[in-house]
Amino acid sequence: MYSKNREIKAVLASKNKHKIQEINDILKPFNINLVSMTEAGLGDMEIVEDGTTFEENSMIKAKAIVDKLGGIAIADDSGLEVDALGGAPGIYSARYAGDNTNDETNNEKLIRELKEIPAEKRTARYVCVITMLFEDGKSIVARGEVEGKITDIAQGDGGFGYDPHFIPEGFDKTFACFTPEEKNTVSHRARALQVLSEELKKYYKEIYSLG
Repeated sequence: MYSKNREIKAVLASKNKHKIQEINDILKPFNINLVSMTEAGLGDMEIVEDGTTFEENSMIKAKAIVDKLGGIAIADDSGLEVDALGGAPGIYSARYAGDNTNDETNNEKLIRELKEIPAEKRTARYVCVITMLFEDGKSIVARGEVEGKITDIAQGDGGFGYDPHFIPEGFDKTFACFTPEEKNTVSHRARALQVLSEELKKYYKEIYSLG
């Protein structure tokens, strides 16, 4: 039987401190002891994300960790899909403005690309796919999405990525204006992690019943 008292140890396939903090905050209720690649001794490891979907890239990252260390790995691939841009930047969200880029230059390119698009057609969504891969090859894949729109004027100084320009559906402020606690209740990553937690319960219930 699944138990919240059973600690799950896993390596997160990321060096992004903002992402690590956000995922750790959400995973606390599920008793997962999550460490970063750096903490696991893989700080110099580079993973080539050459998949064509969020699901493929998430699995590529998780598999790279498990192949190297064994055990359990958690990887997420996330990004912004803008309808007026045909779903871009999509899986290229982190490097939308080029390989040597940052949040500021990515956001500048996004707003530049939307310059001629009217406000009512700037619909978008944040997507997050999280893969939890076990040493025996079994995996749990969870997807979360949050719909919203893009605003020209950056608002707020919290969050990361495209948060200053993304207003989630049902709100009148960008994700960058949310407190971490607020964002972790409605974000795409929070939704994916909720799916993951439900699948984890099923997974461990099955394992224990077989044992």
